[in-house]
Amino acid sequence: MACLRRVGSVKVGSANKEVVVVNDGSTDRTLKRIKEYKDKKIRLINKPINQGKGAAIRDALKLVTGQVIIIQDADLEYSPEDYKMLLEPILQNKADVVFGSRFGGSLSHRVLYFWHFLGNKLLTFLTNLITNLNLSDMETCYKVFTKDVARSLNLQENRFGFEPEFSVKVAKMGVKIYEVGISYSGRSYSEGKKINWKDGLWALWCIFKYGFLN
Repeated sequence: MACLRRVGSVKVGSANKEVVVVNDGSTDRTLKRIKEYKDKKIRLINKPINQGKGAAIRDALKLVTGQVIIIQDADLEYSPEDYKMLLEPILQNKADVVFGSRFGGSLSHRVLYFWHFLGNKLLTFLTNLITNLNLSDMETCYKVFTKDVARSLNLQENRFGFEPEFSVKVAKMGVKIYEVGISYSGRSYSEGKKINWKDGLWALWCIFKYGFLN
């Protein structure tokens, strides 16, 4: 509920804002609490079985009616208060896609796992090597893009392979890509973080797959 309240309170200028929530097989009270939330602008997708982040995003994109999409994880590691900065390059017609970088800019970020940081840097480096981009944070949750880009993505990955798939595919489109420094309040595993080394290995495969085979 905290995520919905914060997303709902964020001002995005004169633009209308819609929220598509995907309940991806939660076994707690998430569905009940979402239904109790009184904001009628929220559109809910309830999935009885967890299928992963990529599958959730694919389903959400089918309902989107707006012209710009922001991906928001519900755990609030990423701050909705950064939306204005993320949207600015697109609203100024400078960009078609914006990555919110945890390693750029001067905003605060929580200090956590060195090996996660190193793995992220390796995956970002390999993505840059294949795409000839100079991203600093390919694995970031905050990916902002226009509806025209969304229509051309043809996403396939169900889990966290979405991140490299998206990055490689938008690079191949030749669209204008920007990066914006964001704040970050990461979680530890004891606080519920789910991504692990297996997801890192799959990301390596996805970089190769979408870079060379797809």
